[in-house]
Amino acid sequence: MSAVRGGAAWTSPCGRVAIEVADDYVVSLDWTQPGPARAPDHALAAEALRQVMAWFDDPGRGFDLPLAPASTRFRARVRTALQAIEPGTTRTYGALARELGTAARAVGGACRSNPISLIVPCHRVVAQGGIGGYAGTWGSGAQIDRKSQLLVLERDRY
Repeated sequence: MSAVRGGAAWTSPCGRVAIEVADDYVVSLDWTQPGPARAPDHALAAEALRQVMAWFDDPGRGFDLPLAPASTRFRARVRTALQAIEPGTTRTYGALARELGTAARAVGGACRSNPISLIVPCHRVVAQGGIGGYAGTWGSGAQIDRKSQLLVLERDRY
């Protein structure tokens, strides 16, 4: 894949979101440090930003974007399973692992390495006894607070 060709950034109700595109695919959607908005500089970045903004108004609407996150075959399988989890619901790492014939830690690792969170809703996967991790953080902190915010946003609407 060639170098990143465009992107955009916007401060959502749950924090600043940065979108990166390359070769007409979304390759990254990350939660970043607070900062100014970044106007889209690519047509796909503009469309991705429009869909992300619309998601916050209606988390059930889903996304229709060409995705090309860096991945392994296993992570692609986990990503497909994540996209099948309905808004307003959660699955445990263990339940998802059983469905995929793997270990809960492997599912957690795939979620942790998800470069397009929100579009691929890894926030809907929780631990057996609590919220679990998010964006490489476990237990507490800003990322876990964001995961909680996303889950509450979805549950309030569905």
